[in-house]
Amino acid sequence: MAIDTDYSGVWLIIPAYNEAQVISSVVEGVTRWIDPSRIIVVDDGSTDQTSYLATKAGVHLLRHVINRGQGAALATGIQVALQHGAQVIVTFDADGQHDPTDLPTLIKPIQSGLSDVVLGTRFAADCASSIPLTRRLLLKTAVWFTRLLTGLHVTDVHNGLRVLSNRAASQLRIRQDRMEHASEIFDEIKRNRLTYTERPTRIRYSQYSIDKGQKNRDALRLALRIILKKVGG
Repeated sequence: MAIDTDYSGVWLIIPAYNEAQVISSVVEGVTRWIDPSRIIVVDDGSTDQTSYLATKAGVHLLRHVINRGQGAALATGIQVALQHGAQVIVTFDADGQHDPTDLPTLIKPIQSGLSDVVLGTRFAADCASSIPLTRRLLLKTAVWFTRLLTGLHVTDVHNGLRVLSNRAASQLRIRQDRMEHASEIFDEIKRNRLTYTERPTRIRYSQYSIDKGQKNRDALRLALRIILKKVGG
């Protein structure tokens, strides 16, 4: 399928750490809509062939010499995309969980000028059934805390598939290098008074993505750090 010219101003950021097993298929999936020349893979200190395979796929490759964390990788990718004149920026996980067919639905509200930020949510009508029960409970708890602390009415706070307008991307300040950046993005939406909306996304849980993903105990520690930081000012 040819790439739609409506996507000419869209850049896609993939933060990646030791994703050689899946990075080629992830890039191939998104190139149905986004030309490889507008896809940025940020290799966050990988020790496998992630960089080699990303380069072979024809994308922009950026490298962190050491593993700094997903937040830092996103900040690097967004900065470079803006320097290249990106009008719309998509963030997309490298582990194969995101479904590229969701991209048009998420990008449309930005292109139509209806919102500054579009957030993917796996808790839409028919998208949540595949989420493991313990994971679902943790994610719902995180949603409750985010609503309490920011006042933003959202349904999913740890979904890496999101879309930013040029205005939103230019104003966001991601200072947290690691997974705290997900909470920080909501703080930035509130601070900058950015308009936002949610759109359904499908999350494909494979054994690989589960093994690579954040463990439940780590998610609990992360939530505790965020809460303590908010309470402590």
